[in-house]
Amino acid sequence: MAVLALDLQVAHLNSIETLFVDILAWGLIHLGTGYAIHRAPVRWLDHDTWLFRARAFERDGNLYLTRFRILRWKDDLPEAGAMFAGGISKRSLLSDADGGLPRFAVETRRAELTHWLAMVPAPLFALWNPAYAVPLMVLYALAFNLPFIMIQRFNRLRILRILRRRTERSARAA
Repeated sequence: MAVLALDLQVAHLNSIETLFVDILAWGLIHLGTGYAIHRAPVRWLDHDTWLFRARAFERDGNLYLTRFRILRWKDDLPEAGAMFAGGISKRSLLSDADGGLPRFAVETRRAELTHWLAMVPAPLFALWNPAYAVPLMVLYALAFNLPFIMIQRFNRLRILRILRRRTERSARAA
């Protein structure tokens, strides 16, 4: 059975040129989405929207612990939250003076959104890559971004659980 391949290629480059353009394009995409979301106001990210809300299948973060064994590898990946001036690293918790856990949750949403948006342009690589390479570009986008999304969701679920417990304790004490 023949496989139908949709050829959208408009620029025909040699292999070296294609590789160079792919690397440059991915670099610009990651930097561009990172900078754009870095500039997003906190009010856009201070609450869970449809994209950020916890899902039942995540089992309050246990999916990431048991299925993906996230604690074994999450600290080995790079963290670029402080790459741009005024950015916040997520390597350690923020002090209460810096906004504490609620602000840390904002920064996990910021990072998660950055990685979701970095995957969106993957189909554009069909414009200069041969049809067989486009699925590789999509796989690259998934492989490079999904682990970071999982880390942000895992951390935020833990943060929200702590904040929920604090609120319950305060309500009981009042």
